[in-house]
Amino acid sequence: MELTRRNALAIGAGAFAATILPFKVSAAADEAMMAFTGGADVADGGITITSPEIAENGNTVPVSVDAPGAVSILLLADGNPDPKTAVANFGPLAAAQRVSMRIRLAGSQNIVAIAKMADGSFVKASNPIKVTIGGCGG
Repeated sequence: MELTRRNALAIGAGAFAATILPFKVSAAADEAMMAFTGGADVADGGITITSPEIAENGNTVPVSVDAPGAVSILLLADGNPDPKTAVANFGPLAAAQRVSMRIRLAGSQNIVAIAKMADGSFVKASNPIKVTIGGCGG
C-alpha cells in the first residue's frame, strides 16, 4: 500500500476515533450512574453479581444481581454504546430483591450494579466479563 496524504489522514482520523470512543462510552456510564444516584455517595458491597468470567458469545450473557434490602437496582454495562442495561424496582411485598437476565455485551467490559437501599443509601458492585465474540456487531 502506498502511503499518500489521503491515506495518512484516514489512518489518523481512525486512530483519533479509536482513542475518543472509550472515553465517550465511559462518560455515558457515569451520566447514567449520576442520574440514578442523584450525586449521592455510593459505597462498595451489599450486592452480589453472578456472571460468567468468560462469555463465549456476547449476545446472551447470563447475569443475576442479588441486593437484599434494595428498593431499586440499576445494571450498567460500561463498555456498551448505551451502558444503561436495566432498572428493577421492588415494592414492599417483593419476596426477594433479585433480578436475573441475559444481556448483550459489545466486548470485554465491567458489569456494574448499583442498588438504592430502603434507607436511601446506595451501594455498588462490579464484575469484569471477558467476551470472546462481541454481541453488538463485534
